[in-house]
Amino acid sequence: MSPIRSLALVINDGKPGAVSLGDAIRQACVERGVTVEATSAFPLEQGFLDGADACCVVGGDGTLLGVVQEAARAQVPIIGVNRGSLGFLTTFTADDVASRFDAILDGEFKVDLRALLECTTGEETGLALNDILLKHPATSRIVRLEVYADDELVTDFFCDGLIFSTPTGSTAYNLSAGGPLVHPAVQAIALTPICPHTLSNRAVIFPEQVTLRVENCAGDEPLLVAMDGHSNQMLASGGSVAIRLSRTRLLLATPLGYEHFRVVRSKLKWSGGVRERPSCE
Repeated sequence: MSPIRSLALVINDGKPGAVSLGDAIRQACVERGVTVEATSAFPLEQGFLDGADACCVVGGDGTLLGVVQEAARAQVPIIGVNRGSLGFLTTFTADDVASRFDAILDGEFKVDLRALLECTTGEETGLALNDILLKHPATSRIVRLEVYADDELVTDFFCDGLIFSTPTGSTAYNLSAGGPLVHPAVQAIALTPICPHTLSNRAVIFPEQVTLRVENCAGDEPLLVAMDGHSNQMLASGGSVAIRLSRTRLLLATPLGYEHFRVVRSKLKWSGGVRERPSCE
């Protein structure tokens, strides 16, 4: 990658150590003559990333998700520095910043092109890096939803909700609901029902060219449409919800030598090894 000469810095000041780490990043940029514009507000305002060579996010995966819409619009790579818990998306560590931030500023990282979901309901359109959730606005209400793939009926789901996931987001809510792990290089959409009343309802993988349409069998009752969690929501009242892979890709920076399954094994404690059963004594 080309050297970074202008850096946008997003700091989640609610995460332990994020502020001091952000200060260290700012100082490193000043010493290198790199222009820095910092904020602790996310989701980002439109235009914040205009003119930036990269956006460094100091926080957790949720912080990074608050930057996705603007980073995708501006086509600016995101450098996520983990100060949260799992850190699937924030792939750089505080040690990376301490030991090799000069190298990062020199462009010593790679950029993955990650698929985004585009969701349209009525006149509203949004993007999601992880997933799109469709459910009833009331917490305990079940829904009956018909799903069409390019106008072909897939089936109707009687369930607590539906999760539409990108490969990147397959390790998030999708995985918790029993959905599949999908390698982020794959261009596909995973559909996973939440607590379906028909036991044969299982996750479905759709190809990248498909347009999915969801119809609410309850007629005019609203549907909650949540993109990447609770910070980006809209209500669909009547009509249909269309979901497809966006033509836009997110530029996600990863360290040189990054290995997806090594991260999965580490973060999910994922191993097939037999563990000795602990003694009850």
